[in-house]
Amino acid sequence: QVQLVESGGGLVQAGGSLRLSCAPSGITVRAYYLGWFRQAPGKERDFVAAITGSGGSTYYTDSVKGRFTIARDNAKKTVYLQMNSLKPEDTAVYYCAFKRGPYSTSPDRYDYWGQGTQVTVSS
Repeated sequence: QVQLVESGGGLVQAGGSLRLSCAPSGITVRAYYLGWFRQAPGKERDFVAAITGSGGSTYYTDSVKGRFTIARDNAKKTVYLQMNSLKPEDTAVYYCAFKRGPYSTSPDRYDYWGQGTQVTVSS
């Protein structure tokens, strides 16, 4: 059973930065992805970024490219989402998710989810 624990959300002004953390446990496969998704009130859950289990490859949705960075610290077994130049439209609950096998941006393809962390960007 994979468990994902997120932290790091909060309230920030537009243009500010936040760093989200995701600490996974129970992963027993080598080929997997850890992804970040977000869901705003009344909207679908959308892909934000993903990283391979090895940390060798990263992926981003277009709206966050150049502002967000996903990275992993293998020593701490933690994945981070560094969010810079935040905009009000980035406001959402952010979820960390685990997926075995091939890359996907569809939330339906991810097997395990964290509890979510609220990010609010004020204008």
